Amino acid sequence: MFASVIKPVILPKFGSLHKKAISDEGITECVRLAEALPGIVVKASFTVNLRKPDPGQLLGDGKVKQLYTFFSEKKISLTIIDGVLTPVQQRNLERLWGVKVIDRTALILEIFGARAMSREGGLQVELAHLNYQKSRLVRSWTHLERQRGGAGFLGGPGETQIEADKRAINARISQIKQALTKVVRTRNLHRIARKKIPYPTMALVGYTNAGKSCVFNRLTKGSNLVKDMLFATLDPKMSNLQLSKGKKIIVSDTVGFVSNLPTHLVAAFRATLEEVTTADLILHVRDVSTTNFEAQGQAVNTVLRTLGVDIHDKDIIEIWNKADKLEDCKKQYMTLDTGIIDQRRVVVSATTGKGFEELLILIETFFKDQTEQEEIFVPFSESKSRSWLYKNNLVIEEKVDSRGSKIFVEWTEVQKKKFKADCVYSTSN
Repeated sequence: MFASVIKPVILPKFGSLHKKAISDEGITECVRLAEALPGIVVKASFTVNLRKPDPGQLLGDGKVKQLYTFFSEKKISLTIIDGVLTPVQQRNLERLWGVKVIDRTALILEIFGARAMSREGGLQVELAHLNYQKSRLVRSWTHLERQRGGAGFLGGPGETQIEADKRAINARISQIKQALTKVVRTRNLHRIARKKIPYPTMALVGYTNAGKSCVFNRLTKGSNLVKDMLFATLDPKMSNLQLSKGKKIIVSDTVGFVSNLPTHLVAAFRATLEEVTTADLILHVRDVSTTNFEAQGQAVNTVLRTLGVDIHDKDIIEIWNKADKLEDCKKQYMTLDTGIIDQRRVVVSATTGKGFEELLILIETFFKDQTEQEEIFVPFSESKSRSWLYKNNLVIEEKVDSRGSKIFVEWTEVQKKKFKADCVYSTSN
C-alpha cells in the first residue's frame, strides 16, 4: 500500500522566524512510524504550514485540491496526518481525497496492534482501539438520518444504529477490563512474589528506538529482539543482571515511549508500566545521536509523570546511548566521550560495548549505597540460615568460634526482612 505523511504546523502569529525549522520538525519520526507497519510504503511526506487550522478539513481548499491531484497521480491510498484529527475533519478529507485518512493516534494504535504478541498486550491494544473508535462512531455512520425517531413521515431512524454500536463497544470494553483485571491481579501476585526474593529491581525506559533492547542484552547477556525499527519491542522482558561478588538484580525492559503518546495507550498499558513505578532504580536510555535529543527526553519524562513517577525524587540513571553514531565534530562540540559524566549520567555504545564498565560501576555504586553492613551470630544448629546467606551472596567475612559463626553481611532492608522471615532465630551477637 502506497502512503503519504502530512505534518500540519501551526505557525506563530507574528512573523515567520524559524519557519523552515518549525516546518521540518518531527516529520521524519512519523515517516518511520508509518514504515513500521507491514506492507506500507511511504511515497511522499509533506509539511503544511498553517496560520489557523480549518475546523472542517484542517487544510485550506487550495492545499486540499493540490494534494488530491498528487495522490491520484502517485496512486496513494493511505494518508497519515501527523497530529490529531477530529472525526469531522477525518470524514471530510477522506471524501475529498478518495483515500483512507488516519491521524497519529490511529497510526500508533495500528503499530501496537501489529506488534502485540502476548494475550495481555493484545487485550491492552484492543481496549485502546475501542476507546478510540467509540468517539468516532458519528464519522462511521454518516449515512444515517440525525433526526428524531418515531412513526410517520416526520420521524426517522435517528441515532439507533450508532447507539447500538456504542452498546456493543461498551459491552466489549467491559469484558476486556474484566479480563485485564485478572491479568493485573496475576501480575501483582508475581510482583509480590518477586519482592519476597531478596533481589533489587531495575527498569529500562526510553524513547522508542533509543536502544533499550540492545542495552538490556548487553547488561543481561540476553537475546532480546534488536531491530532498527520503532516499537520493535512491545511486550516487556525480564532477566537477571549479576554484579561483582555474585550480587543479582532483576532487570525489566519496557515498551518504548513516544511523543504525544495516546492517553488511551498509557491507560491501557498502565499495568505493564507499573514495573517502572515499583523499580528500585530506573535506567533512562537516550539516543544521544538524534537531533531531537532534548525533545525525546522530555517526552519520556512526561509519560513517567503520567504514571505517577516523581522524576526529581525517583532514582534515575540516564544512559546516553549510540555514542558510536556521533560525528567527530558533534562529539567535540558536545564534549562527549564514552564514560561517566556524573553520578546520574553515563555515555555508552550498546553496539560496541564502550562505556558499559562505567555503567556497571554506577549501578553497583547505587545499590551499594542502598545496603548496610552488619555482623550477625549464627549458631551451629542454624546451618540453614548460614546456607541462605551464602546462597544469596551476602557474606563478606565469617569468623568461627566454639559456639557458632560471626558472619559479616552486606544486605538491603528487603534482604534483611526476607532473611528474618525465612530463618527465624535471634540475630544478636
